[in-house]
Amino acid sequence: MSVVVIGQIGRDLVLRTDGPPASGESTKILRRDELLGGKGANQAVGLTQLGVPVALLGVVGDDIAGTMVLQQAKADGINTEGVVRRGTTALLIDIVGWGSERVLLEHVPQSSLVQVADLDRSAALLEAADTVSIQLQQPPATALAAASRARQQKVRVVADGAPPADIQAELLASVNVLRADAAEAALIAGADVTTVEQAESLGRTLLARGPELVALAVPGVGDLLVWGEDSQLFEFSAVQVVDPTGAGDAFTAGLIAALRDGDGPREAGRRAAAAASSTVQRLGGRPNLSGCR
Repeated sequence: MSVVVIGQIGRDLVLRTDGPPASGESTKILRRDELLGGKGANQAVGLTQLGVPVALLGVVGDDIAGTMVLQQAKADGINTEGVVRRGTTALLIDIVGWGSERVLLEHVPQSSLVQVADLDRSAALLEAADTVSIQLQQPPATALAAASRARQQKVRVVADGAPPADIQAELLASVNVLRADAAEAALIAGADVTTVEQAESLGRTLLARGPELVALAVPGVGDLLVWGEDSQLFEFSAVQVVDPTGAGDAFTAGLIAALRDGDGPREAGRRAAAAASSTVQRLGGRPNLSGCR
C-alpha cells in the first residue's frame, strides 16, 4: 500500500539575489538551483523522506526539462508510473532576496494539468493506495473524480487547497482531511480569515460538510487543526525563515505520514508543523525532512 499524490510537477528555478533591481538596472544572482518542483512533487519528495512509499500522478512535458525532473523524481525514490508526458513542462521561478522576501513566477501550461483520462490510465496505482492526496489547483473535474473514486475504495482522501465553488459540496463529502493555507481559507470563507477564532468557526463549518479533520493556516500565527469537538493551534516556530516556499507541502506530507502511522490529530499536527518549520529554513520549496521522522 502506498500514498498516491495527484498534483503539479514542474521545473523549479530558485534564485537568491541581493534584492530587487531598480528600474533600468540589474541585480546579481548569488545562488541558482534548478530542480524537481511543483506542489505535487514537493509533497511526494517529503513523503519519501519520511519513509512513506509514494506514487506521483501528474504531467511533465515532452521536453528536456521534463526528462530532467522525471529522472530526479525516480532518484528520489518516487514511483513515476503515473506521470504522463505531453506538452511543455511547467516552470516555477522562486526569486528570494534577503529577509525571506520573495517573488514567485509561474508558467503552468494547460497541457501540464492532470485530466480525468490521466486518472483512468493510472487506475491500478489508485487501487493500490491507502491514501490519495489531491492538490486542488488541478481541474475541478479531475479533483472530484479522484476524490470520489478514492472514497469508493474506502481509502483516506486528503485535499490540499480551496475546493472550487461549483463542486465544493460534492468534493467535501468525499474528503477525509482538508488542508488550506491562509489565501485558500479566505477563498473558502469568502473573507479574510485572520484570527484563530475565525479559523475555528470556518473549520467547524467544513467539518459539518464531510471532512473528519481540517487544517487551516492563520497568517502570522500558526496552523489550526479542527476535529470532532476539539482543536489545537500549532504556532509557527521561532526559526529564521529563509524562504516560505513549500511550507504547506511539507506540512501536508508530515500530516499524511503521521496519520498513516496511526497518530491522533495532536501528534499528527505536531509532526506536520515540524516538517513545515524545517522547510522554511531552506532555500526553495524542496523539503529535507529526514530529521522529522
